[in-house]
Amino acid sequence: MTEQLDINVETELSKLAEQLRDLVQTDPEPVMVGIHTGGAWLAERLHKLLDLKTELCTLNISFYRDDFSRRGLHPHVGPSDISADIENRCIILVDDVLHTGRTVRAAMNELFDYGRPAGIKLVALVDRGGRELPVAADYVGISMQDVSADKQIKLLGPDPLRLEQQ
Repeated sequence: MTEQLDINVETELSKLAEQLRDLVQTDPEPVMVGIHTGGAWLAERLHKLLDLKTELCTLNISFYRDDFSRRGLHPHVGPSDISADIENRCIILVDDVLHTGRTVRAAMNELFDYGRPAGIKLVALVDRGGRELPVAADYVGISMQDVSADKQIKLLGPDPLRLEQQ
């Protein structure tokens, strides 16, 4: 059963942008990287809200997932776009829903194929708990720690962005 969650994603994005302002003022040239697909949608909006001058980048981590052999390849796999030089740069990595930590691990593995960043700050719209790996977001919009393990939280979009529980 699918249930639309009563959460205004645009409002939560504005709050995340406010949380990120200090980081952006400290480092005026961070590289924002969104994880396909939901993280990329969020990164695009955050990039505009923060008026970042660096290029917006995206990651498609399909080949970096540790469950690739079990899940197979998604039929709409596109390339990653890391057009910015990430060597010794602060990376703002954006994901839609942080759950087990495996997506973030895969994203970091791919990022390091492009260079060695000075640091990575993780932004998650939703932190639903249930970690299998020691990964924590630096910036979180919504914490939903009471979601049953058999449920999924999904970001749908891109216009409008909305959250569903399945």
